Amino acid sequence: MTRISDGTADQHREKTALVVEGGGMRGIFSTGLLDGFLERGFEPFHLFVGVSAGATSLAAYLAEMHGRNRRIYTELSTGPEFISLARFLRGGHYMDLDWLWDVTISRMRLDLPKIYGKKKPFIVGMTSVDTGEAVFKETAAENVEHVLKASSALPVIYRGFPVVDGRRMTDGGVAAPIPVDEAIRRGASRIMVIRSRPRALMSRKDAWSMLTRLMLYRHPALQATIDRHHAAYADAVALIRRPPDGVTMVEISPPDDFRASRFTRDPGVLHSAYEQGRTASRDAIQQWESTSPGDEVRRR
Repeated sequence: MTRISDGTADQHREKTALVVEGGGMRGIFSTGLLDGFLERGFEPFHLFVGVSAGATSLAAYLAEMHGRNRRIYTELSTGPEFISLARFLRGGHYMDLDWLWDVTISRMRLDLPKIYGKKKPFIVGMTSVDTGEAVFKETAAENVEHVLKASSALPVIYRGFPVVDGRRMTDGGVAAPIPVDEAIRRGASRIMVIRSRPRALMSRKDAWSMLTRLMLYRHPALQATIDRHHAAYADAVALIRRPPDGVTMVEISPPDDFRASRFTRDPGVLHSAYEQGRTASRDAIQQWESTSPGDEVRRR
């Protein structure tokens, strides 16, 4: 998959990275896991790379705002103000990111000085509407909220394309479902990857992907990227499980009984998925601490 990055490749091979997959409401697993990391004071990483919901989970983790994104998922994202089929059928957003961003910024804004006071690169992936390419941007306090919104803007589901650096963007997970290769390109040699699907599950075509492709006839490059999405996902998983020489991976996935899906609105399911993430955080830390550069890939 072609991609554009605002950084140059780093040949230094002792850098650690945390990479987080998106997945809509499935992102509550990474939210719970990263809250578990905060509870244990665990932050050994030099570099952070995320797309879509995974990037928003990383933002709350870097801001050290325990419980922030849990509230967003279980209190704000389940109501008709955010998700509405009736509004969508009338020509509006199915997921109204404009409303959600306005509410979260006014009620529980990210602690931007905390995030950027760490002096650690926080990279967010987006997808170019015009070329279909993955675009990675190192965020800063003055742009991170807008970049996160662009990275989360599922095409068609959100009826608009946020403009970043003069270019129309859409959900980062379209072109780069699990952006582990970007962490490698930036010099990471030890990488933890947090997925939003159980280990055995792969991305597959569903009603959303078929509808989206049909409705994007004016954007052929983006259509082509959507067509290739499932292959790109399989390629990313293959890279995690067969990393290049000198790169160590720790793969963390939800358990097999994980029930959250991209559009889950059931608060009980979401609370359970969050707690599964918190529970997984202990094993994730143990796996990380038991690896060293050159170890074989570890997975859960």
